Amino acid sequence: MEIIVAKRAGFCYGVKRAVDTVRRLLAENKSGKTQIYTLGKLIHNPGIVAELEELGVRAISEDMIDALAESALPERPVKLVTRAHGITKEITQKLRALSEKYPHFSFEDCTCPSVKRIHRLVAEHPGAVTVIIGDECHPEVIGIRSFADGPVFVFASAEALEQAADMLRSLPEAEENGAIMVAQTTHLLKDYKISKKIIKKVYTKVKIFDTICRVTENRQAEADELSKKVDLMIVVGGKNSSNTNRLYETARRNGTPTLLIENVSELREWLASPAGAGLTSPPVYKVGITAGASTPSGIIEEVKTLMTEQEKNLTAATAANAAETYDENDFAGMLEESLKTINIGETVSGTITFVSAAEVHVDLGTKFTGIIPQSEVSDDPMYDITEELKVGDEIKAVVTHVSDKDGTAMLSKKRADSVLAWQKVQDAYRNDDIIEGKVTEVIKGGVLFDVGATRVFVPASQTGVRRGDDLSVLVGTKQRARIIELDERRRRAVASIAVVKREERKALEEQFWATVEVGKKYTGQVKSLTSYGAFVDLGGVDGMVHTSELSWTRIKDPSEVVSVGDVIDVYVKDFDPERKRVSLTYKTEENNPWRIFTSKYEIGDTAEVKIVSLTSFGAFAELVPGVDGLIHISQLADHRVNTPADAVSVGDVVNVKIIDIDYENQKISLSIRALLEEQALGEDQYEQAEQDETQPFYSTDSPSDIEIGDDSDN
Repeated sequence: MEIIVAKRAGFCYGVKRAVDTVRRLLAENKSGKTQIYTLGKLIHNPGIVAELEELGVRAISEDMIDALAESALPERPVKLVTRAHGITKEITQKLRALSEKYPHFSFEDCTCPSVKRIHRLVAEHPGAVTVIIGDECHPEVIGIRSFADGPVFVFASAEALEQAADMLRSLPEAEENGAIMVAQTTHLLKDYKISKKIIKKVYTKVKIFDTICRVTENRQAEADELSKKVDLMIVVGGKNSSNTNRLYETARRNGTPTLLIENVSELREWLASPAGAGLTSPPVYKVGITAGASTPSGIIEEVKTLMTEQEKNLTAATAANAAETYDENDFAGMLEESLKTINIGETVSGTITFVSAAEVHVDLGTKFTGIIPQSEVSDDPMYDITEELKVGDEIKAVVTHVSDKDGTAMLSKKRADSVLAWQKVQDAYRNDDIIEGKVTEVIKGGVLFDVGATRVFVPASQTGVRRGDDLSVLVGTKQRARIIELDERRRRAVASIAVVKREERKALEEQFWATVEVGKKYTGQVKSLTSYGAFVDLGGVDGMVHTSELSWTRIKDPSEVVSVGDVIDVYVKDFDPERKRVSLTYKTEENNPWRIFTSKYEIGDTAEVKIVSLTSFGAFAELVPGVDGLIHISQLADHRVNTPADAVSVGDVVNVKIIDIDYENQKISLSIRALLEEQALGEDQYEQAEQDETQPFYSTDSPSDIEIGDDSDN
């Protein structure tokens, strides 16, 4: 039994961040004074929730927040942690107000950055019709709804959306303020793709945002692929977890028997049941294991360990059953078998009982002991007898000499291999089958292709190597070929590697065009570079990544990002089956500099930045690679400066405060002045003054037409 654990199984970033936050608070609370609570169950994992409860962390409901804040005392402070799913706009405002009113009450917002992004997107479209694809009862969707300022509709699936199409078209708000569509971060990707096509038919001008978490998307894709390769799929995670149930549905959709469990105890119970006891009927050769975003690695490892133990038990049971079938009364038959004679030229089978560099001894089940001299094992000078052959191995050989006096039979393994290999070549030719072998030598006109102990000739024109190129690149490689000529009398065969490669590439090409879709991920090898992009072999089809799609930042040449031979992950941006063209992108949300920035910084944060360019109106500074912010000339110092060069120089590393973020236009305003004034006044006074609209300490005024990071300004 082979056990395969999905690479992306277990904790996602948002869940891990929430759990790590609570564990950090527990570690910091050495005195035990601080009371730590979570707003609802932190994650959809009963085991983790129970573990935190044992450590004193309690889950409360929203109606208990006021009483909890009022109970906070100097000697008994209260810390409340919100979960990764996010909370409603109203609850967020309430927590902020209570933390200001009660100084010993505070909260940690552990909303996943991907969920926060959806809140922001919805809030940025006041009055618009908001369509959410997801579970309307899920905390994440409830939170998203609260940020909408207009009609909101939640649909569980593309089918439900299509049924409501006429109703959505009739809404006057869509005509006045437009419409947007987002998805729950754990929704099924395939269903959301269908939903996008439907909403475009409902509204000609609709803003569609891809909000399914990339981690969730990759995990679903991996579960889909893994479930196709195994005989049993085990999904580990909370049964009330949306993303875990999506994984379960994804695996089951391929017809693979799938088990959903929350912990190793449930798996142990299932294995003890009639269903689990039937692992051998039909036999389970491969088991796949994946897990939801709320499942820690420890539980995944426990499941893997238990299945490994089960494999050992099944192996032992099989051996015991085999022993029980032994017929003790068959002694006479065994004696007769042992006295059986053998003849020269006969092919015999036996079990190896002794191996040395000089010879191999074989139990033939007769009165003769088989001996294979080193010279009769293989013609390959690199063949290591002691490495290749082991005691207990089954082996076939041809009898070359029999001695009744010594009770020995001299055998030849290489002759048996030759007979079997030639038979294999003959069968492949008659059945037009593909045959596998190893290229061992370049000779005049082509190469030699070893199929076991038989050598087959492959003409240069049939190697698949371009005319004039070096054929030695094939030596030592394993290849697949088709026998195209056979001379049985002379035991000679001619094969073609090129024919198989063409067939395989054509099959891959047909499969590609049958399954390709926009957004689909492929792993390919960079074949060539041009001034305008890179060509990538996707397996049967070449796709092109334009220079603008290789990096989020501007580059002059593709070689700045990739090289010929690199194996990279790309996504389909567009395709034309008729012209056989595929446009790809190498950019992903994970490496989007703007997303990296927004997950790391918020308004009011301080950051260490590098000055990258100066203009007449200020200085541009790099916050993260690919994202620059503007320090307006009025914010470069706590006194008036005539030019930016009077305050800073290109290359300087300075500390700044983020005073504004324009999410829609991706612009950032920074200030050195704000930090200097804050240091001069003291933090408490500065924060109070900052809140006083009649006494501003800095201006956020800056030219509205400035594009952050535009090379023309640099």
